[in-house]
Amino acid sequence: MREFLVEITTTVPEGTGQDDEVDRRRAAEAVCARELATTGHLARLWRPVGELRSIGVWRAADEEELHEKVLGTLPLRPWMTVAVTPLESHPNDPGRVDGSR
Repeated sequence: MREFLVEITTTVPEGTGQDDEVDRRRAAEAVCARELATTGHLARLWRPVGELRSIGVWRAADEEELHEKVLGTLPLRPWMTVAVTPLESHPNDPGRVDGSR
């Protein structure tokens, strides 16, 4: 699987006004994130201090699969703005496992 840096900003639409709907989606989002982590699609997830966005390392076969079959399954996806950056290994990455330089 390829890795992607994904920045996500979630904005509840004006007029949603249903706290139950927002709470339901957020709870479902947590369950979905755990499932995606279990399948290897969600590797890491951070929230910058003081910001209402997340930054994560996600995995998929390609960008199409990432959008359609991974991020597309998130319950909050209709309310998300997503920026995706494909990643590749850096020759100086101390975490490289392939041993090549």
